[in-house]
Amino acid sequence: MFISEDQLVAELWARDVRFILGTVPSHPPILSSVDLIVALAESKETRLQLSLIPVFLRHPEFSQNVQFAVKKLKPNLQLLLKCFYSAAVWLEQKYLSTHILPDLFSNELGVVPSENPEENLKKLAKQHQDLSGSKINWLGTYEHAAVVWLKEIELQKA
Repeated sequence: MFISEDQLVAELWARDVRFILGTVPSHPPILSSVDLIVALAESKETRLQLSLIPVFLRHPEFSQNVQFAVKKLKPNLQLLLKCFYSAAVWLEQKYLSTHILPDLFSNELGVVPSENPEENLKKLAKQHQDLSGSKINWLGTYEHAAVVWLKEIELQKA
């Protein structure tokens, strides 16, 4: 099933995830949470893939479906989803001081979590580099997603 970038942005806005510029659609969400997660992970647009982090921060209940979504993806995208989900777990602890998102993938990713979410994010970023073979600044990428989303939440409150 092909889902356009515009449709994905509309799905995000319909779920109150205002990470990417868009508008509130005139309809409720159409995709299931699993289909949304898969479509975001499979997107060719990095910003849409990165929106997975705010999706999990805004909708921790999606954690129930993330393992189903992982199974629908190719191995490289499975890694991306597992890392972005894990980043959301520790960003939630760091910025929201909550522990709603369960840690589902740290053992599988080879990250031994500590009580310090910042340290966990650093370990995850290093593993993400090693496992993907990419020298991207994953820590900065994770932080960027959280900060942009948190700024939007503050704007909504104001």
